[in-house]
Amino acid sequence: MSSRRTVSLITLGCARNEVDSEELAARLDAAGWQLGDDDPDVVVVNTCGFIDSAKKDSIDTLLAASDTGAKVVAAGCMAERYGAELAQALPEASAVISFDDYTDIGERLDDVLAGKALKPHTPRDRRTLLPISPVDRASAAKTAIPGHGELPDGLAPASGPRVLRKRLDESPVASIKLASGCDRRCSFCAIPAFRGAYVSRDPAELVAEADWLAHRGVRELVLVSENSTSYGKDLGDLRALEKLLPELAAIDNVERVRVAYLQPAELRPGLIDVIAGTEGVAPYFDISFQHASGTVLRRMRRFGDPKRFLELLDAIRAKAPEAGVRSNFIVGFPGETEEEFGELVGFLERARLDVIGVFGYSDEDGTEAATLPGKLDQEVIDERVRVLTELAEELTAQRAEERIGTELEILIEEDLGDGGYEGRAAHQGPEVDGSVTVQGIGLVPGQIVRAVVVDAEGVDLIARIKAGP
Repeated sequence: MSSRRTVSLITLGCARNEVDSEELAARLDAAGWQLGDDDPDVVVVNTCGFIDSAKKDSIDTLLAASDTGAKVVAAGCMAERYGAELAQALPEASAVISFDDYTDIGERLDDVLAGKALKPHTPRDRRTLLPISPVDRASAAKTAIPGHGELPDGLAPASGPRVLRKRLDESPVASIKLASGCDRRCSFCAIPAFRGAYVSRDPAELVAEADWLAHRGVRELVLVSENSTSYGKDLGDLRALEKLLPELAAIDNVERVRVAYLQPAELRPGLIDVIAGTEGVAPYFDISFQHASGTVLRRMRRFGDPKRFLELLDAIRAKAPEAGVRSNFIVGFPGETEEEFGELVGFLERARLDVIGVFGYSDEDGTEAATLPGKLDQEVIDERVRVLTELAEELTAQRAEERIGTELEILIEEDLGDGGYEGRAAHQGPEVDGSVTVQGIGLVPGQIVRAVVVDAEGVDLIARIKAGP
């Protein structure tokens, strides 16, 4: 075996996968593997397996990686969900590993480099993969493989006493996983089938990891999980998140703490009070509404209706009038009528959300929704996606324009050159929301500045540094 042992990590999907990749990177570093993107021996693709488009992106990336001549290993949600089936459908991959392999990832890659065949796991439930056509293979070969750049030194406790984490970039923003798994049983979602039951991390462990990150240039912490409002219920403390947030905000060098993935059914008044009123905690509500019609939501096995959701938003804005609120919505769910779609449209017109994600329904293998009657024609789904997307763009642009003239605290994330800097205000989550372009001189990433919004472009804002004290 070559003594070089170089590995490249490619991360797809959500912020939870990004944290997993940093833990994998630290384990590999501790096992003597060199991380880098220049002619690696092995490429590990941390895949996403949530929806069809994410699966296709994962397959394309695996195929593109195999074209480099490196050995390719599939990890992450798609690998966990499909296991042996993915290995059979994608012989270009040298190995398909499960979450259980993460602890010994260095040994697993040693075996791959030595040419040993790793037996892929068999998921508990049989799934059906997207077909990989010759056209997919040809187009995937042209896909650019993203890199992570030079890696800073440093290891830290993450999701257990022996688990390590290594930063893969120098961003002043980093995610922390509150928990893994999900106990909810939404009829359209397959995540519980391959991520398992909800398991909260120990609060002291989270504080220690946050402190480590804060001493390595991180100024904003983003708390992520499949459902952050459930944090602590398996620890016997339904108020665990309310207690944790002030502790994290009090850590030296931490300027802002943000919570992602909130369930409306579990967004209790006490949690709203803490998020909206704690210094250092962003008044930001990433709420998983998914729809607004009560009858559609019942078929989704979810809570709510327009009246309850608008009352929830009113309660939030009573505490924090300028709070940021974002959500995603599924249109074309089985049985969705014109009237039910109209309820969703009417809700959005009144909700004043900052960011609206729109997705067309598609069957997910093994879910209850895949067996429901009343499937809509794809043409109908596509048209409703188009209508709602256009409405969402109009409504969120209007919401951004409402912020013109207001003063914001902006975390600078990138120097754009020519006196321009990109950053995010408290109402904007990283990656998924809009950003603020700040006009100024001598700013640096990680710095918090006060600026006045002077214009808006869609959901993005343009601001100038406030003059005077």
